[in-house]
Amino acid sequence: MKNCKRLVGIGALAVLTLPALARGESPAAAAPAQNKIAVIDVNRVVTDSAMGKEIFAKLKKLQEAKLEEGKKKEKELRDLEQKIADQKFTLSEEKLAGLQKDYQNKAIDFKRFQDDADRELEEAQKRELREMEKKIMPVINILGREEKYTMVFNKFQSGLVYAEESIDITDSVVKRFNAATAAAADAKAAEKPAEEKKPAPAPAPVKKK
Repeated sequence: MKNCKRLVGIGALAVLTLPALARGESPAAAAPAQNKIAVIDVNRVVTDSAMGKEIFAKLKKLQEAKLEEGKKKEKELRDLEQKIADQKFTLSEEKLAGLQKDYQNKAIDFKRFQDDADRELEEAQKRELREMEKKIMPVINILGREEKYTMVFNKFQSGLVYAEESIDITDSVVKRFNAATAAAADAKAAEKPAEEKKPAPAPAPVKKK
């Protein structure tokens, strides 16, 4: 029987790229010498930033839940398979046919579960990265304007074969992104109205003897 190895591996998150940073040109060919160019390792932004780590943990938790559910379904299938093997010579043809039919239905259900789990994990991964992209692009744009960069390239999706380490601004992007994420979280928390204090319950009346 197949187990749940088909489920999407969360490690794939580290090799995804943010689409808005992908470019088809080589930085050296695209820019004159006077232009100021920088590169970003988007994979590191995903794996090293606070939000990226949070996304990684969330997806890993979802994957583990799916794997656990898949193991239970697989065990049910194996147990039924063993039951059929043990009782095939003692059961009536009708009961044996019923067990075999039940086994076929469970096998179909297990296959459907695997496919649905793969799809759900993949969609969750894409959704989380899209949300991350929305938040990180403004940070990169601000950094680019402040440092007067003409162009900022995705280090591994731009045809780049070599770049000086001095033009890699990944650490700066991660630092600023973490600060922006923390500030946004603080601002959101501050917007929540303070819980109204409930008045203390009135003391119970004293009964006169």
